[in-house]
Amino acid sequence: MFVLKGFDGARMQEIADEAGINKALLHYYFRKKEKLFEAVFNEAFSKFVPKIWKIQRSDQTVFEKIEEAAEQYINLFKENPHLPIFVLHELSRNSEYVVNLLQTNGVMPPLIVSQIQKEIDEGKIENMPPLQILVNLLSMCIFPFAARPIILGILMNNDVQAFDTFIEQRKKEIPKFIIKAISKKYETIFINFLAFISEYDLWTGPWETFA
Repeated sequence: MFVLKGFDGARMQEIADEAGINKALLHYYFRKKEKLFEAVFNEAFSKFVPKIWKIQRSDQTVFEKIEEAAEQYINLFKENPHLPIFVLHELSRNSEYVVNLLQTNGVMPPLIVSQIQKEIDEGKIENMPPLQILVNLLSMCIFPFAARPIILGILMNNDVQAFDTFIEQRKKEIPKFIIKAISKKYETIFINFLAFISEYDLWTGPWETFA
């Protein structure tokens, strides 16, 4: 009910009716609507945050973490399709409260930021602010769910199966797009090639070396 109507729109009686209990019992366990809202919010993130922390703390490369994070985010939103709109709505209503709840659930500045910066310094990734990479990843995962009515109704002629297929495809397409955008492997190959040919006379070739 909170997810569908937001904090202000949800009524304790509606929540009790949806849960199949009486309102008095609901008030007994949750004295205030804020406490119930907090419990619902915590439940929504309790299974997800540990997975993200596990990814961040792993020995995987940045590219591997991007691939896994994209899949985990999309799986979360598939299981809770109203969650992105719910969080965005509550952020506009009471951003400080929601940010505190997110931090309580372990959503903190990602450890991966330092790893991204390290791989940038090592020349493995394009030189760009690590937060830009993370925000690109998040926004590309979130937007299709936040804009589902537009994508489904206008772009897909209300074909739900096509939308589901589209979402599954994004598990692969998002990391592929980001990795291709930030990867320096082709530039590195070119630089190494230039370094190689610079050691030899281009007209006579390197053949003298092997004579």
